[in-house]
Amino acid sequence: MNSLKVDNVSKIYKKKTALYPSSFEAEQGTCVVLCGGNGAGKSTLLQILSGILPPSSGTSAIYGKNMSSDRKNYIREIGFMPDDFHAQEMMTVVEFLDFYASFRKVSKDRVNDVLDLLGLTDKKSELVKSLSKGMRQRLLFGQSILAEPNVLLLDEPTNGLDPYWVNKFVEMLKRIKERGTIIVFSTHMMDVAAETGDVILFMKQGKIIQTINNEDKSEETAMKLMKLHRQ
Repeated sequence: MNSLKVDNVSKIYKKKTALYPSSFEAEQGTCVVLCGGNGAGKSTLLQILSGILPPSSGTSAIYGKNMSSDRKNYIREIGFMPDDFHAQEMMTVVEFLDFYASFRKVSKDRVNDVLDLLGLTDKKSELVKSLSKGMRQRLLFGQSILAEPNVLLLDEPTNGLDPYWVNKFVEMLKRIKERGTIIVFSTHMMDVAAETGDVILFMKQGKIIQTINNEDKSEETAMKLMKLHRQ
């Protein structure tokens, strides 16, 4: 049994198809990267997998826990990073993490460890709204990893990060993956996709048009993705 199985999930808004039936599978310790331009369906797919957006058809399962029939236990397996803040900007940094930690029964020590990991310890008393874009991204990533989930879903996590923190992010993903976590994330950065993804799903106009098995993590993969982007 695959650790994560996505079976023909789709999304239709009235008469517009945002995501055509899409399927893929992933085992423990696998990183799946979603690549493609704006409107490719990456965010829609991630929101469906996270349980935020109901699919028009299909379902997904994590270790046999089905999104449709066992949603509560399915959601417990997931950490999700959205593409931007939509609320909670008047909280301090530590209040923001404490808020999410309370839902997952995460200790204060773990909150402090995450603050330190993301270089935000000296910002913990500042309001979220006062943070730079890169710091907000790091904080959003922090809440997604608090409970050390079995499946980590990240929507454009590198947006707003400077080169130093992009490199740190890549290093963190590699360590998280080594613990057996399944990671699914979207990115416009082809070099990041090529370096981290074991499987890369290139999407266009709501469809997965090519699946790349990226065993060697080479620069050739990044070039291949760039060519697909231009087509």
